[in-house]
Amino acid sequence: MSRVVRIAQASLHHWEEPCLSGTRGSGTVFFTGCRLRCVFCQNQEISRRGRGWNLEVPRLAEIFRELEEKGAHNLNLVTPTHFAEPILEALALASPGIPVVWNSSGYETVDLIARVSAQVDIFLPDFKYALPGPAARYSAREDYPEVARAAILAMRQATGPALFDEEGLLRRGTMVRHLVLPGNLPNTLAALDFLGTLPAGTPLSLMSQYTPVGDLAGFPELKRTLTSAEYEKVLEALDEFPDLEGWAQDLQSADLRFIPPFDGRGLGDVGPGTRGGSAPRTGGRQ
Repeated sequence: MSRVVRIAQASLHHWEEPCLSGTRGSGTVFFTGCRLRCVFCQNQEISRRGRGWNLEVPRLAEIFRELEEKGAHNLNLVTPTHFAEPILEALALASPGIPVVWNSSGYETVDLIARVSAQVDIFLPDFKYALPGPAARYSAREDYPEVARAAILAMRQATGPALFDEEGLLRRGTMVRHLVLPGNLPNTLAALDFLGTLPAGTPLSLMSQYTPVGDLAGFPELKRTLTSAEYEKVLEALDEFPDLEGWAQDLQSADLRFIPPFDGRGLGDVGPGTRGGSAPRTGGRQ
């Protein structure tokens, strides 16, 4: 991508994991575009349809500073990979005094992790797929499992174990998210098998928030939310990994009301964008 960065919103986000949102919110910047373009993406308006506003590196640095001044516990960069170079420039200009979160799909190169690790305190990758079949079907990336495993291991090596402050806020570390997809229990069980092998101090965020969004005509299994029976099986499987700590959402997280519009808030006078949008939400029970 060019030095012109495209983002859809910059605001205090209160629907991340408790260790990120805290009491004042996570200073979240939603970048337009994505390298995966999953068919079920709940951020389709920005990941697939281009909703956003263009701005230059100096303005991005100002936005980082403004979020910190508003009391953000951290700078949460959502889907930043394709804008890595201008983001690193903006971080150097802003010199944030709060942790920087690299919030990504997990489909990253080890070289990229090495490139950004000097300016990133917290890696927050997805581990979407442990099996190549779902990876190919939903994201056209059969190699996702092997690429994401290598990336997550590199992230964990770069940050070391999770470090929390006296308020329970994550200050440094790697926390891995896994979204449970309906009808895909084998994929989740395989994901837990891998995540259970990670070094101690690598928290898991288990997410039940899946909500059908967009055109899923070719994917009938994704046209519904999780059933309580499905999710209970996942939680029972999670009990087999007593050393795997973190958070698990309640099923009530699967609700369209938790999806805010991407309306350009926090960007200032940065020019025209396009309509539409949705956002992720996470968190839940510890």
